[in-house]
Amino acid sequence: MSDAAPSDTDARGDVDADPEGASATAATADRGPGASGDDRAVSLRLDGITKLFDDGGDGVVAVEDVTLDIYDGEFIVLVGPSGCGKTTTLRTIAGLESPTEGDVVIRDRVVNDLEPRERGVAMVFQNYALYPHKTVRDNVAFPLEIRKFPDEEVATRVEETAALLGITELLDRRPSELSGGQQQRVALGRAIVRDPELFLFDEPLSNLDAKLRIQMRTELNKLHDRVGKTSVYVTHDQVEAMTLSDRVVVMNEGRVQQVAPPEEVYARPANRFVAGFIGEPPMEFFDCTVVERDGRLLVETDGFALALPARAVAAYEAYDGPPDGLELGIRPEDIEDASLVEAPDEHCLDAVVLVVEPVGPARDLSLRPVGLADDDAAEFTARVSNDSDARSGDVVRLAVDVDEVHLFDRETGENILA
Repeated sequence: MSDAAPSDTDARGDVDADPEGASATAATADRGPGASGDDRAVSLRLDGITKLFDDGGDGVVAVEDVTLDIYDGEFIVLVGPSGCGKTTTLRTIAGLESPTEGDVVIRDRVVNDLEPRERGVAMVFQNYALYPHKTVRDNVAFPLEIRKFPDEEVATRVEETAALLGITELLDRRPSELSGGQQQRVALGRAIVRDPELFLFDEPLSNLDAKLRIQMRTELNKLHDRVGKTSVYVTHDQVEAMTLSDRVVVMNEGRVQQVAPPEEVYARPANRFVAGFIGEPPMEFFDCTVVERDGRLLVETDGFALALPARAVAAYEAYDGPPDGLELGIRPEDIEDASLVEAPDEHCLDAVVLVVEPVGPARDLSLRPVGLADDDAAEFTARVSNDSDARSGDVVRLAVDVDEVHLFDRETGENILA
């Protein structure tokens, strides 16, 4: 950790002051608190946010037309691959970047022209940015002291915040005497002590080891339940996104791909990108054609055919694209060794086992459909029960839970079954 003191407007997250009399346009009054179908009050509204960066005279689009309502007390997680625009979106909310187009609205006030410290938000960064020469007590108190809070109130707030985070016994230590998890708690305390309108988190757990990240995810969930403030959290880690969020915002190439509760994002991904990004192991995709045979609709790939369930039949009949313009999507965990389950033949396929990988409570099988040439493109993964006897080189019959399959328009990427 650097000994250099962080600047006033970035690493400490001093973006929280809400000056009395600050004027802003109530631009959303006519839309009401439930602009996207929810009747809760909106804490934060992003209205058509676009951000371009200049790159030698060319405008590089980092964020494009992001529109989102975030409600009182929600924990929202922005997730996506590196360069997808999630951190730029968060920095635009904080006021560390200015939108090229669109409005950031906090509590019905457009805050585009307000300085970071005037927005009523507090930001927790990936690097904890603690002052190395100050004690924990002084680090937590600093945001209040620079705003001239009375000494008695500062002392009371620091003690209350420390008790909330379980760091009371650390108050007289310096950052160099703390573990990574303890430093993260101090950084959280510095944000909480100000009682901001919004909490913003920019990958705050990425510097921690795997075990501590799991522990801190649990602590963040508990903390959010206690504090109850609206939070926006950025991560590239889908596990963090799925375990922390009330709703997940999946982004790619600067655009929002889907906004939904984590269970819905997993079970009903809006498009091929979301389906492939969310889930571990990732969803498997197969070029396919839908055909009618013996009065049933089947989805055929190069190596196997599966009968479509009723919900898929109804969605396909409403689809106006070509029957060969689709991709079949199957999650590895929706494939099981057929010897362990009861499944009709039309929901099964035969495959050669290439590799068996134990993964604790299950086994990942690397497979290739019987009859296909030795081609990496034909390989897929199934996550089967540990009770499976499948070994490398075996031909195994696999049962697919066809109620969980997906069909994607190959041109648009849209999930026609979502």
